[in-house]
Amino acid sequence: MTERAGSQHPDADVRSFTFDAHADPYSSPLPGIPTGLPTDARGTVKVSHYSADRNVTYTAEGHVDCLVTGPRTATLTAVITKVGPGGPPWMGKRLGFSVYDGGDDKGHYRDRVGFSWEMVNLLPGGTGAPSEAEVGTCMAPAPYAPVVKGGYTVRHADLPPAPQR
Repeated sequence: MTERAGSQHPDADVRSFTFDAHADPYSSPLPGIPTGLPTDARGTVKVSHYSADRNVTYTAEGHVDCLVTGPRTATLTAVITKVGPGGPPWMGKRLGFSVYDGGDDKGHYRDRVGFSWEMVNLLPGGTGAPSEAEVGTCMAPAPYAPVVKGGYTVRHADLPPAPQR
């Protein structure tokens, strides 16, 4: 899926988010959690984000590490493994994404997407500008940006029970 989403900033046109995310429960053992988690996932994320004031399109790619769904909704995170020239300092950083599948309307104009940078996921405090908070697995804001071209399809699946030892 390649989608174009609206932006809250007139000079920051999010050109596309491409998600290919699949549940892969209990596939990634963690310290203290040898079975992994029911939200373990695999796949890729690609981001293309245009900045008019710099006249540059930033690109990034990452591998999906977490996915959880509900009816018509999905939240996923990806660890960024590739950033295009002049792009943001995202290498090795986990980013969060959310999707709302608005249904079978022609053009998917009811679909929405959320992402964990720009104006969300900040740590206000002190006298300086707020810093950006670290994103945990499967953490993302609500899908707040309208999709203006393309669309998403979410196939919900309940989380499976823990494997028996």
